[in-house]
Amino acid sequence: MAVLKVIEVLGNSTESFEDAVQNVINDASKSVRNIKSVYINDMQVTVEDNQIKEYRVNTKVCFGILEEPV
Repeated sequence: MAVLKVIEVLGNSTESFEDAVQNVINDASKSVRNIKSVYINDMQVTVEDNQIKEYRVNTKVCFGILEEPV
Protein backbone atom coordinates (compact mmCIF):
# COMPACT_ATOMS: atom_id res chain seq x y z
CA MET A 1 0.00 0.00 0.00
CA ALA A 2 1.27 3.47 -0.86
CA VAL A 3 0.53 6.66 1.05
CA LEU A 4 0.29 9.79 -1.07
CA LYS A 5 0.15 13.46 -0.16
CA VAL A 6 -1.23 16.36 -2.21
CA ILE A 7 -0.03 19.95 -2.00
CA GLU A 8 -1.26 23.00 -3.89
CA VAL A 9 1.41 24.86 -5.85
CA LEU A 10 1.05 27.97 -8.01
CA GLY A 11 3.32 28.41 -11.02
CA ASN A 12 3.96 31.00 -13.68
CA SER A 13 5.88 31.54 -16.91
CA THR A 14 6.25 34.16 -19.60
CA GLU A 15 6.54 31.38 -22.23
CA SER A 16 3.55 28.98 -22.02
CA PHE A 17 1.21 26.99 -19.78
CA GLU A 18 3.42 23.93 -20.30
CA ASP A 19 6.44 25.89 -19.10
CA ALA A 20 4.48 27.11 -16.07
CA VAL A 21 3.66 23.49 -15.13
CA GLN A 22 7.30 22.47 -15.63
CA ASN A 23 8.29 25.32 -13.29
CA VAL A 24 5.89 23.91 -10.67
CA ILE A 25 7.53 20.49 -10.98
CA ASN A 26 11.05 21.95 -10.85
CA ASP A 27 10.31 24.06 -7.78
CA ALA A 28 8.30 21.40 -5.92
CA SER A 29 11.03 18.80 -6.50
CA LYS A 30 13.46 20.97 -4.52
CA SER A 31 11.60 20.13 -1.31
CA VAL A 32 9.58 16.97 -2.07
CA ARG A 33 10.62 13.68 -3.64
CA ASN A 34 8.72 11.02 -5.54
CA ILE A 35 6.30 13.29 -7.45
CA LYS A 36 3.67 11.04 -9.07
CA SER A 37 1.37 13.49 -10.87
CA VAL A 38 0.33 17.11 -11.29
CA TYR A 39 -3.35 18.03 -11.58
CA ILE A 40 -4.00 21.41 -13.22
CA ASN A 41 -6.76 22.99 -11.20
CA ASP A 42 -6.93 26.36 -12.98
CA MET A 43 -5.17 28.26 -15.77
CA GLN A 44 -5.11 31.99 -16.35
CA VAL A 45 -3.10 34.68 -18.08
CA THR A 46 -2.25 38.28 -17.35
CA VAL A 47 -2.62 40.72 -20.23
CA GLU A 48 -0.78 43.95 -20.95
CA ASP A 49 -1.32 46.07 -24.09
CA ASN A 50 -3.56 43.34 -25.55
CA GLN A 51 -0.72 40.79 -25.31
CA ILE A 52 -0.28 37.87 -22.94
CA LYS A 53 2.26 38.90 -20.34
CA GLU A 54 2.29 35.84 -18.08
CA TYR A 55 0.82 32.33 -17.97
CA ARG A 56 -0.32 31.12 -14.53
CA VAL A 57 -1.37 27.71 -13.28
CA ASN A 58 -2.90 26.55 -10.01
CA THR A 59 -1.91 22.91 -9.53
CA LYS A 60 -2.17 20.03 -7.11
CA VAL A 61 1.04 18.03 -6.87
CA CYS A 62 0.72 14.42 -5.72
CA PHE A 63 3.74 12.60 -4.29
CA GLY A 64 4.43 9.41 -2.40
CA ILE A 65 5.42 9.59 1.26
CA LEU A 66 5.33 5.92 2.19
CA GLU A 67 5.46 2.72 0.20
CA GLU A 68 5.34 -0.70 1.81
CA PRO A 69 7.96 -3.13 0.57
CA VAL A 70 6.67 -5.99 -1.53
